[in-house]
Amino acid sequence: QVVEESKTPADTLIYAFIFVSTGASTMEKKLAEYKCDTNDAICLKLVRFPEDVDDDGTTFHPEYSHQTFGDDEVAFGYKGLQIQLFYTAGNLSTLFKVKYSSTVTEMFDCVEPDDVEGKIREIVPAGFTCNTDDFVSLLEKEANFKPFGTLLHSYTVHSEEAGELTYQIHKANITCPGFQEYHERLQTFLMWFIETASFIDADDDRWDFFLVFEKYNKDGETHYATVGYMTVYNYYVYPDKTRPRVSQMLILPPFQGEGHGAQLLEAVHRFYCSLPKVQDITAEDPSENYVKLRDYVLVKLCQGLPSFAADKLHLGFSADMVNEAQDKLKINKKHARRVYEILRLRATDMSDEEKAREYRLEVKKRLFGPYRKNQRELAKMRKCLRPEELVSHMNQMDTRTQHEELEKSYQVVVEDYRRIIERLATQA
Repeated sequence: QVVEESKTPADTLIYAFIFVSTGASTMEKKLAEYKCDTNDAICLKLVRFPEDVDDDGTTFHPEYSHQTFGDDEVAFGYKGLQIQLFYTAGNLSTLFKVKYSSTVTEMFDCVEPDDVEGKIREIVPAGFTCNTDDFVSLLEKEANFKPFGTLLHSYTVHSEEAGELTYQIHKANITCPGFQEYHERLQTFLMWFIETASFIDADDDRWDFFLVFEKYNKDGETHYATVGYMTVYNYYVYPDKTRPRVSQMLILPPFQGEGHGAQLLEAVHRFYCSLPKVQDITAEDPSENYVKLRDYVLVKLCQGLPSFAADKLHLGFSADMVNEAQDKLKINKKHARRVYEILRLRATDMSDEEKAREYRLEVKKRLFGPYRKNQRELAKMRKCLRPEELVSHMNQMDTRTQHEELEKSYQVVVEDYRRIIERLATQA
């Protein structure tokens, strides 16, 4: 006779815990199968031809989707999720469809999937279609689409596949017929490609809009495709000036890396330079990439000014440079200083130790500004902090650390400057 070992209440509790834990773990794994990366799930297209709709080669995906789907950029409750946002190339008429192979509700009755369609509807304006055939029929109307506003600049870009392609930059405002609806469709791209994007109040008449279009031929007719755009807000400067501030700038992914950003920024800069009431041109919270692009464009514009001549650069950053950049190109002192540093690097023989040292000290003198500010703050702290608090702040501002950080900053700056100089050389 086998006598079973009796189980204590504690044993029963342990077995129950293991059973529940194992069950919960299995449940979590099954639920995890219904999580989708929204950057992969969202499929964007700019459609010119009917065959583009089914061509995966014309699809591109967001860089960001956190503003719509949360910091994790995940949609829960679907397998094989695909969110289609297809736009006609010119007018940006929109097809919006949500497709998936299965939902979590099919396996777990009590679990609801995320309202993906509702989230997208919050940012995509009304007027879209959910029917692919209806969308394809809209392509026939693309020949009627013409760029908004006034033509500022035309340029060509050579393509290995298509030869010379023609592009136009137009300036528009919200009063242009049809533009408000078009802009509402265009700005949806910001959510997918600018990390901190937000929609603007386009009804404010202080907004200027600059648009880039590709001009192309289809079936013997001239068509226009949307390439990118920029929004600029005109701030008032006492007593009778304005300060245009770049708010948003986006070149759509299929056109990136072809020089359109530089063409757009230069055209916008030249436009405002022609207006006597403009004080200078700035940007709102510029990204690193925007700063690099602006450096390139401003150097290109300034290199022909007499005050920035090669024989004057070694004399240092001068008042003449500040005044000429301000008066002729609406460039403020801070930006003019960076232009000077780039042009001086181009004119300096960095293999000459003495000249290289002079240049290094000149740049570091500007970079040291924030550290000098810290030292002034430290002097104030000595008067009001207790000794132990003062030691803590002094440790944060250790001189050796400052020198190391300064050297790192200098190396990064020079590396960026060299890329700009190389780009200028290839464009010459």
